[in-house]
Amino acid sequence: MSNVYIGLGSNLGDKKKNILNATIILGSIMGDIKILSSLYETQPWGFESDNYFVNAVILIETNCTPETCLEMAKSIEKEMGRTYEHPGEGYEDRIIDIDILMYDNITLQTDSLTIPHPLLHKRKFVLEPLTEIAPDMIHPIFQKTMKKLLQELENNL
Repeated sequence: MSNVYIGLGSNLGDKKKNILNATIILGSIMGDIKILSSLYETQPWGFESDNYFVNAVILIETNCTPETCLEMAKSIEKEMGRTYEHPGEGYEDRIIDIDILMYDNITLQTDSLTIPHPLLHKRKFVLEPLTEIAPDMIHPIFQKTMKKLLQELENNL
């Protein structure tokens, strides 16, 4: 069994319900949900919007490969109504966003998937809930705990 940490975000519709629905679906097809962080209200990152986000991180114990986890995540996004209004033009409002943040302590780089998530250390909306549920987990590239990465990010804001 592997541990996969997944970031969830929503800034359209019933945001909290979107996060909880995605969590339930992920648990039903990907594996056992071990921990769900608190829900965090955050400002949009990387684009302008009047809609705040609700973000969370979950830990799932899974037998699925990282690639299968990605396929499931994209399928759930589509099933829940996520659209890509302006593909390739950056970030936009979304019903649900599901990102694989970490998968055990592996590093992986393919055309469709990078683990750990390449922007994890720059996103407070990811690091806060991740630090809540796994403060001592070591980032396999930076060799720092999630707690330390969050402290460094907050010191640079």
